[in-house]
Amino acid sequence: MKIWNRQLGESISNITYHYLPALRWRNFRLFFGGQLLSMSGTFMTQQLTIPWLVYDLTKSAWLLGVAGFVQFLPTLLLIPFSGILSDRWSRRDLLMLVQILGISVSLALTILTFTNWITFPILLVLSVLNGLLKGLDMPVRHTIVTETVDDRADWSNAIALNSVMLSSSLVLGPALGGILIATLGVQYCFLYDTLSYIPAILTILAMRLPARSMQSLTGIRDTLLKLWEGFEYVCNFQAIRLILLTLTLNGLVGMSHIALMPVFAAKILNGDATTMAHLSTAAPIGSLLACVYLSMRRGIGGLERVILVAQVAIGMSLISFSLSRQVGLSIIILVFTGCFSILQITSSNMIIQTLVAEDKRGRVMSFYALANVGTIPFGNLLAGTLADKFGATNALIVCGSLSILGALWFSTQLPTVRRWSER
Repeated sequence: MKIWNRQLGESISNITYHYLPALRWRNFRLFFGGQLLSMSGTFMTQQLTIPWLVYDLTKSAWLLGVAGFVQFLPTLLLIPFSGILSDRWSRRDLLMLVQILGISVSLALTILTFTNWITFPILLVLSVLNGLLKGLDMPVRHTIVTETVDDRADWSNAIALNSVMLSSSLVLGPALGGILIATLGVQYCFLYDTLSYIPAILTILAMRLPARSMQSLTGIRDTLLKLWEGFEYVCNFQAIRLILLTLTLNGLVGMSHIALMPVFAAKILNGDATTMAHLSTAAPIGSLLACVYLSMRRGIGGLERVILVAQVAIGMSLISFSLSRQVGLSIIILVFTGCFSILQITSSNMIIQTLVAEDKRGRVMSFYALANVGTIPFGNLLAGTLADKFGATNALIVCGSLSILGALWFSTQLPTVRRWSER
């Protein structure tokens, strides 16, 4: 029996490693497991708890947009410099620093909500701190993935599985958050977030990565030169430049439904925190489906067409969601929105990480993060302003239309991207 069980276990492992080869590597398994739990708490806080608390405290769509802007603006400012640090310092140590600072901010939110001392201004200040941490975290998180996998042939699978992890966290976090808000209160969401950092810290400590030479920056001039060098590289690399421009548009208008989610949940769909949780979970479910598809792919050939189709579908989904007045239909639409969003974002990531030179990986991925997430504060502000002036429905119609126009432009650039991705 023991021999049979061992053979069965080996067969399952062989099948798993055949289809998901990145899981062969111990460091990647540790990273994947620890970050899955940690990011579920992070997404619970960022995607559900803070927006719901802001709207509950202010009852203002405009202030909701302002809060989103304030949260992500520090991310925009810090991301480029984080990319430089990622190229020159230990990514493992940087990721550990993020976890320690993150648990401190989350603990502060937990204490303030349990003691009823939380106010809108205090929430804005802590949102700024969260934004700073996200700016430091994103380039490091993207670049360390390839460092946890020794075989370059498994990189694309590792990148896709990293997206699976993030999407799974996006499903788990808001879903659990909605239950906690409805049954216990927002303070327990922050408590969960605090506790979720512990597995991440332990798994990072257990990772054994190759030593990297620590290169210090001699001053502001050296830092700016390195930043400019990365910017020139991106501008001169046609395929990467075109993909980043498309991601920038998606960050500005393609994510606008997230900023306005509390308005649709409470005002347009006449729901509550549970409705908000259902809506917040729908898109990540679609994202997870997209990631499963991408994790089964080998190489990056054809991904440029995936980016184009996804961009069109995102615009159509936003317009459809804005016109829906049924919770069930809205959830279905958001599943498709999440699916096509992650198809675009992860396909872009896979192409860029495959093409980029290793010595510039951190800086290029900082521009990727800047285009993907750093533009969201302006998108939040745009969505909140449009919703305040013309209504949330019209705001999403405008954003969806701009997304489709961007896809039409990208279609004219498709041959250029294809030439690079097929090399």
